[in-house]
Amino acid sequence: MNEVKTPKKPLLFYYAIVIGVLLLFNILVTPRMFSPHIQEVDYGTFVRMTEEKDIGMVQIESNQIVFTDKSGEEFYKTGVLEDGELVNRLQEAGAQYGSEIVEEASPIISFLISWLVPILLFVGVGQLLSKKMMKKMGGPDSMMFGMGKSNAKIYVKSSSGIKFSDVAGEDEAKENLAEVVEYLHNPKKYTEIGASMPKGILLVGPPGTGKTMLAKAVAGEASVPFFSISGSEFVEMFVGMGASKVRDLFKQAKEKAPCIVFIDEIDAIGKKRDGHFGGNDEREQTLNQLLTEMDGFEGNTGVMILAATNRPESLDPALLRPGRFDRRVPVELPDLKGREEILKVHARRVRVSPEIDYSAVARMASGASGAELANVVNEAALRAVRENRRMVTQADMEESIEVVIAGYQKKNAILSNKEKLIVSYHEVGHALAAALQKNTAPVQKITIIPRTSGALGYTMQVDEGDQHLLSKEELTAKILTFVAGRAAEEVVFGSVTTGAANDIEQATKLARAMICRYGMSEDFGMVAMEQMTNQYLGGDASLTCSPETQTKIDEAVSKLVQEQYEKAVSMLRENKPKLDELAKHLYEKETITGETFMDILYKRM
Repeated sequence: MNEVKTPKKPLLFYYAIVIGVLLLFNILVTPRMFSPHIQEVDYGTFVRMTEEKDIGMVQIESNQIVFTDKSGEEFYKTGVLEDGELVNRLQEAGAQYGSEIVEEASPIISFLISWLVPILLFVGVGQLLSKKMMKKMGGPDSMMFGMGKSNAKIYVKSSSGIKFSDVAGEDEAKENLAEVVEYLHNPKKYTEIGASMPKGILLVGPPGTGKTMLAKAVAGEASVPFFSISGSEFVEMFVGMGASKVRDLFKQAKEKAPCIVFIDEIDAIGKKRDGHFGGNDEREQTLNQLLTEMDGFEGNTGVMILAATNRPESLDPALLRPGRFDRRVPVELPDLKGREEILKVHARRVRVSPEIDYSAVARMASGASGAELANVVNEAALRAVRENRRMVTQADMEESIEVVIAGYQKKNAILSNKEKLIVSYHEVGHALAAALQKNTAPVQKITIIPRTSGALGYTMQVDEGDQHLLSKEELTAKILTFVAGRAAEEVVFGSVTTGAANDIEQATKLARAMICRYGMSEDFGMVAMEQMTNQYLGGDASLTCSPETQTKIDEAVSKLVQEQYEKAVSMLRENKPKLDELAKHLYEKETITGETFMDILYKRM
């Protein structure tokens, strides 16, 4: 899609020209009107001119001598020196004495020329520009400086426009939106049977899943104009300006119908109205105007409203009722097949090796959004350039996933031998606990190379496919794997370090979810103790129980994590020879693959 832009210069450009003209006027014109040009000469020249009797008028002052030539047309000045013969030479030269050789202009005339004329010029240019702006904005009733005018970007069809083929991993969303495209192409097909398309379609999902790209793909497939604006752009300092922008936006949309209006981050203006005194009047007036404009559409205007948000629970109910945004299209994180397709779409733009296994890369990138997968491909291309290769390989893809997850390798971070050994045992503790349990994902890679995210090492586990349901046994196995790193430190060194901070956080979070949300606790049963908000922004949990119950929940969480920790300690003590062997190998190699890990664990047992 190509954005339609009207070339125009900012108002500051015109004022800069006016100020420049005024400065030039004062520097060049005004001094010449007030006084003639006086040439400064040395005292010797003055003496020579008196001897040659080329002196007209002379004015002697305390610090200078001003004089003219015989014709009186040229003016000169020089300094004063001790000269006892000066008066005699002047008399012999026939000079005439004067008190005011250079007449000063009248103060009134000086004021008029210096100040009044430039001010009149400035006001005149300002009036001219003001009329020009008013004419461009539609008359004197228009808003000053375009504050009430919509600044939506307008896109039209182009040869490189985004199509549905450029959007992968969201098949369900594309199916929903394909109906919109067909309606914009052939509305008569729907009106003949009496059907009417929704006036507004709300795209909801986590950040980076492609909501904006889907909206552009709809416009690209339908070959209609596309108005794009962010919800925050409606908010102005003055009350009423946002509502005016809404009116102007829909006025433009009706003129270019059939078209698509896309409002990104609509929660900026569409939040629930609380009705409290002293609320945000500007935002509420903007929302009211938006509701009114959507109600004002007729069934055959050909204007389709798309909006995107990742906080649907915060939107006003009046905005979501039938007749406004009455269709919700979820744009979720892609599944395994979707991730593979997204990687292939982004790989079209770079030169890649034909041997790349996109399925393996997609499995490693579990939980990644479309934007993150695009970043993975770009990081892989950058890595290939840094290593002077002409195409992206499988190794580049796998390393780029680690960069996105844990950051770049810290090549200058040098661990002491003791720290390196502790990290080795810690990471092998995770991997060994995962391998010795049934309900865990296979180990893909173990490394003790520090990363810019702060991790001194990590163990990567990759599932064979996406899991939509997790059993209680699988969740407890995850908790045991999380705490096994700390358990390995205690088993081998008899002491613990700060390296398990993130592991403890993840284990505690999972244990609390099992008790409060999943109903997997014998003490509380199937009762929800926790409420989730902002599900698309990471999720914020808040307990919905009494303080006494909260105390019991804390005790149950601590008990669950402690039980799994004791199991991990017991498991690693029973397999300490393998723990020592694997840790020694990791200490020497710094990075080992899952295949090497399993070979040492099982084939040598």
